[in-house]
Amino acid sequence: MSSFMSASIGRKFFMSITGLFLISFLAIHLTLNLFLTFDDSGALFNLAAHFMATNPIIRIMEPLLAIGFVVHIIWSGWITLENMRARPQKYAYGDQLLSWWAPSKNMFILGSMVLIFLVIHLLNFWVKMKFTGDPLLSSVNVGGVEMHNAYALVSGLFLNRWYDLLYLAGGILVGLHITHGFWSAFQTIGFSNQIWLKRLKCLAITVGIIFAVGFSYIPLYFLIKF
Repeated sequence: MSSFMSASIGRKFFMSITGLFLISFLAIHLTLNLFLTFDDSGALFNLAAHFMATNPIIRIMEPLLAIGFVVHIIWSGWITLENMRARPQKYAYGDQLLSWWAPSKNMFILGSMVLIFLVIHLLNFWVKMKFTGDPLLSSVNVGGVEMHNAYALVSGLFLNRWYDLLYLAGGILVGLHITHGFWSAFQTIGFSNQIWLKRLKCLAITVGIIFAVGFSYIPLYFLIKF
């Protein structure tokens, strides 16, 4: 097992699996956050947040997905540093200089930007909901059930235009990161023939667009409506 993980294919396989954990983690949180835009009273979002916080299956899945997400970040950083040490001088070919923005060539840079976006997001919401609390999280009654007013906390921050712009940029970066990472992950675990590769690349672009549009729609909704 240790020899497999130390080999290039082993590292790529591990990155692929944890990357799929990351996509699942993001999908769950995007779905929840989209409820912000469905009901301005906050009742629908509060019900969804309460369900996420109390459902036993979600409570088991969420930390597992989060662990996979953290491991993916640490592992990618380690591999990138090792690659930099192995090849200290960068290539200066024209196509690389002109295509500096390509996701496939800058996954670590994109991933670092996505990490900053996620850390800011989690510090403002998840940490307050789970650990530190916040005055805006005062109890509210929805359908006869007492729960935290998560809507007041989350929507309050989206009323800040600077945060909206940051969230908008983060959503686009997430989409770019996924457009390469999605098909690359499936290629590594075995879907590597030409037919599958073309389909996966097309699907990856679609999934990346969905994430980028989904995460971008939320701040745009608050910027336009409020």
